[in-house]
Amino acid sequence: MLSPAQLRAARALVGSTREELADASGFFANTIRNFQHGISDPKLSTLHKWRRALEAVGVEFIDPAGGKGPGVRLKSDRPSARGKR
Repeated sequence: MLSPAQLRAARALVGSTREELADASGFFANTIRNFQHGISDPKLSTLHKWRRALEAVGVEFIDPAGGKGPGVRLKSDRPSARGKR
């Protein structure tokens, strides 16, 4: 669904801090940090909220297929995370 590495990579692609993602998704930044470091295993609903928040700013999540691992990329028509296009 969403791996810690995908979350880190997605945030890096759009230049989002943990605090920004926390604000956008309604969770604490420490919850995000703990998941990214493998310390916690959040509920599926939490992972969905993080994913939707990042998709809203142009991240596309790539699910594993054909023996390839999961990944992330930017949508070609993505909105800017900072309100610019």
